Amino acid sequence: MSVKKGRCLCGEVTYEFSGPENWRGYCHCESCRRNTGAPVVAWFGVPYAAFRYTGKAPKVYVSSRGARRSFCPTCGTPMAFEHERYPSEIHLYACSLEDPSAYAPTFHVHYAEKVPWMEIADDLKRFPHRGS
Repeated sequence: MSVKKGRCLCGEVTYEFSGPENWRGYCHCESCRRNTGAPVVAWFGVPYAAFRYTGKAPKVYVSSRGARRSFCPTCGTPMAFEHERYPSEIHLYACSLEDPSAYAPTFHVHYAEKVPWMEIADDLKRFPHRGS
């Protein structure tokens, strides 16, 4: 089984997981945009059982009820999202992968919150809210 790895900008917070991702997609919600300063965030989810941090532990910020966002305490890179709605998986930023070139999203979520000046030219499924 292949192991995929990722890291923050400074390389202190590192992770790895084995096996396939549960899903891959873009999120347009305001919380993700504010957390990253980007108009859209590319995510993927993996089972907790297949994931582990291998370097320095990230810091955690509770961004809303049930939601935890992890980040590097040294360089500030956002690392992960966890929510009580998804008790068996962790969500990771696609561009934190050591090799994000193989990442291929399959949908957009919270599309109703998309910033109006960003044009999306793909033909991926668009969910106005969380997967619905």
